[in-house]
Amino acid sequence: MSRRAFTLVGCALAIAWLGLALAQVCLDARHGFEFTWADLGRGWRGWFDPHAGLPGSQQYGFDLRVWRALTASGVGACLAVGGAMLQGLFRNALAEPALLGVSGGANLGATLAIMVLSGYSTATLGVTAGVSAPMLVTGAAFVGALLAALLVIALSRGEGPLDVVRLLLVGVTLNTLILGALTALQSLLLHDVEVSRALRTWTFGNLEDRDGMHAAAAGAGCLVAALAIPFVRTELDLLAGGDDDARALGVATTKTKLLVLIVTAFATACAFAAGGQIAFVGLLVPHGLRLLTGASHRTLLPLSLLGGAVFLLACDLLQLVLIGDRPLHTGVLMSIVGGPVFLVLLARSGRTAW
Repeated sequence: MSRRAFTLVGCALAIAWLGLALAQVCLDARHGFEFTWADLGRGWRGWFDPHAGLPGSQQYGFDLRVWRALTASGVGACLAVGGAMLQGLFRNALAEPALLGVSGGANLGATLAIMVLSGYSTATLGVTAGVSAPMLVTGAAFVGALLAALLVIALSRGEGPLDVVRLLLVGVTLNTLILGALTALQSLLLHDVEVSRALRTWTFGNLEDRDGMHAAAAGAGCLVAALAIPFVRTELDLLAGGDDDARALGVATTKTKLLVLIVTAFATACAFAAGGQIAFVGLLVPHGLRLLTGASHRTLLPLSLLGGAVFLLACDLLQLVLIGDRPLHTGVLMSIVGGPVFLVLLARSGRTAW
């Protein structure tokens, strides 16, 4: 892909994101576009000077919509670039955090953190002293994601090189085990309505009632992934020819794989800490961009950041327009959209293999 084409696609995605973000802030599911351009200006000024902001509860509603748009954008970007990195690492377009157990591990870690914060631990005070709830949930999600990733890699290793089919099977199996553990925890906590509701919200994915901490968590994942791109984009392209060829060309394969796994685990953890379990973004966005711009990671990875933000924000906005006051949880929506696409990609992959 030429530099000019890359610039055009990037600018188009940036403009699309800006338009969707403004629509997300201005749109009211029941009354159409609630805020005018003048209201937008007053709303932004209200962030710096409360006396110059919108009157009454309008400023609060404006703030909630801004945080929701920023959180959705950050979560989509984290998951999309993580999926693109994993697909390049394993040389398979079906790889993504949710299928490799990374997202399940992040969700389990976040769930355990929620239980600790709710008092289900004899050492709650010692664990949370001086640590805010979002920080604890993000840290636990990161540890869970990283441990899940390392466990999947360890169990997938055989006598020879890493086998992608075995990797996917191990990832799906681990996700099933984690789902069982989460279901067991939820069944034991049915008597605690608030905690049970919080756990279900994380499992289903949620972008409602987001605030600055959620947006900051997703933004941290985007920042780390963006900073890692220059160190892995060329190496992932060279890994497409196999580990042996990549090593012959000077790629430190072990270092590259470890960096990709850590970055993906951190980005996924941040996304899950901000929005709960949201699957298939890391599968759909890189696949669509690869069809549009080619397979080179020099362009695919940075465009995945923008494409993921645009995709999840667009899906969230579309369901607000179509469904209205009672939209689906984001994770449920993405499963409905992404599940059939994954089956189509899997069927095509099977026909190619035969």
